[in-house]
Amino acid sequence: MTGGRRLHVGVIGLGDIAAKAYLPALAGRDDVELSVMSRTPATVDRVARQYAVRGAATRLDDLLDAGLDAAFVHASTDAHAELVDRLLRAGIPVLVDKPLAPDVATARELVELAEQQGCSLAVGFNRRWAPAYRDLAGLSRSVVLMQKNRRGLPDEPRRMVFDDFIHVVDTLRFFLPAGKEEVRIRCWTGDGLLRTVALDLTVGEVTGLGVMSRVSGADEEVLEVLGDGHKHRVVDLSQTWRARAGEGADGGLQLVRRGDWTPVATQRGFTALCAEFLSAVREGRVLSGRDALRTHEICEDVVRHAVARLRP
Repeated sequence: MTGGRRLHVGVIGLGDIAAKAYLPALAGRDDVELSVMSRTPATVDRVARQYAVRGAATRLDDLLDAGLDAAFVHASTDAHAELVDRLLRAGIPVLVDKPLAPDVATARELVELAEQQGCSLAVGFNRRWAPAYRDLAGLSRSVVLMQKNRRGLPDEPRRMVFDDFIHVVDTLRFFLPAGKEEVRIRCWTGDGLLRTVALDLTVGEVTGLGVMSRVSGADEEVLEVLGDGHKHRVVDLSQTWRARAGEGADGGLQLVRRGDWTPVATQRGFTALCAEFLSAVREGRVLSGRDALRTHEICEDVVRHAVARLRP
């Protein structure tokens, strides 16, 4: 699509992630008209009033009949496949929350369908667009370390990996050079649940190490990028500590903070993610889901490894 008219964008699923991240990012754009959909009428009415949307529906058919230029899918993971399938078959570019599907076979089917339809399929890996992480993407690096930990939340392997650890997998891949990864996985389980995962991804001379402990003493996300003469440490996507060789006895350690008034959607990458997707829609560029599929393939390997550990 080209031209200056406003894009008619559907937001499907109006839960926590839509309310905190996507709706604020989309509603602030003057080139977008929003329509919203949820199965819960009261939620649709509330969001429609809050954002003065063009249309509000409780059925996908009604949203499709209104004519969409693009769709954002934020429904439950189990609902992704049916919704994305219908939207792609209608020729509508889709951005869907991670995971694309709760298993790699279904994710692959959707990617192949998007290719057959010549339609964009993007997955909401917002950390690739978070300013604190993108600032480090151009640095030389040999090791990337990422922790994403939670307190007291061991879980069933597939849900833990595809709903949460997938962010660790994809962020490490974002910082690795292009190429096939060497993959090493370790899992720790107990009482039928997955407690901790450690992942080693290596491409060429760069290694990414990712850890998620669901029995940690803190809820935290920490990324460290180490290269020749420098180390950068980002805490919870907001604070960046920088050290460089030769800048004092302590390495010239400096704290770089985002502005106190930086919106959450911007700090966490959702604003830039939405902007890139909508630019592609307006320019007629097709965004491929193939790279996102590779992240799902590695997650499936982690799930298999964890399930094997749980077998008696």
